Amino acid sequence: MSLPRFRLFRPRYWLSGIALLALGAVVQTQHLDDRATLWWQESRTPLVDRLASVWLPGYRAVIQAKALPGLERDETSGLTYNPATGTLFAVTGKNPLLLELSRQGEVLRRIELKGFADPEGVEVLGDGRLAIVDERRRQLTTITLSDHDLSLDAADFPGFDLGFADAGNKGFEALAWDARSSSLVLGKERGPMGLFSLPFPGEDGAAGVMQPFSYGNLGMRDISSLSIDARTGHALVLSDESRMLLELDRSGQPVSFLSLIGGLNGLEHGIEQAEGVAMDEEGNIYIVAEPNLFYVFSKEPADAG
Repeated sequence: MSLPRFRLFRPRYWLSGIALLALGAVVQTQHLDDRATLWWQESRTPLVDRLASVWLPGYRAVIQAKALPGLERDETSGLTYNPATGTLFAVTGKNPLLLELSRQGEVLRRIELKGFADPEGVEVLGDGRLAIVDERRRQLTTITLSDHDLSLDAADFPGFDLGFADAGNKGFEALAWDARSSSLVLGKERGPMGLFSLPFPGEDGAAGVMQPFSYGNLGMRDISSLSIDARTGHALVLSDESRMLLELDRSGQPVSFLSLIGGLNGLEHGIEQAEGVAMDEEGNIYIVAEPNLFYVFSKEPADAG
């Protein structure tokens, strides 16, 4: 009796099966299926809706991988824009600092942060104060900064416990101010990943009760930073591990995205550890990446999509 020619134990069939499993794992872990869905949604978005959004596909890198001098070992993280000064602020986690930067990526001021363990997010609030998230301490601290400060102590300012005592190094990293609802939007990195809204009243008032923020499928592996576009109210969600910036509308639904992979959107090389994002009143997008790299994305003139 002759044996069938098709034998599953032959090496080439096993190798083909392993290759298919590996491909499936890459698609799942890198959320390539989610990106395909986003591409499909973007292609079907009407022009009027594109013009009413941030519309990230229209952006290209105009400054990339610019080194922030003297910060190679400080792990730059978090980013916010201050319209009152026209400057950016970032924090560093390894050696706690608050940095003031120009929009061209020049370091204007280094401010020592005393009493902070691992600052990961910073945001300018509506009244000019800054809020800093300390991931390791699960603490939100609001500070008042003068033009001449070179040192700040957490003990001198109000602090708020963010909970999630077991989060460890997977706690809150992202922070954004939503002027329309007078609240902070916070992003928990992972384990589990999530977005939350925290009503935040005046300097003498207590913080409100933090509530989960309703949102659609992000298709991301983590959340490393947040920013709110003051013009549209849309949120920009940055993912380090997924190398992606995602735009969400006011209802939390994905609108558009920007890939941070090399060769796309004007990037010569991919952004490997994107940790902070901010947007100015002109719509320019700024990103900082560990250890000390600075990027600017601007919209192409007369771009409609």
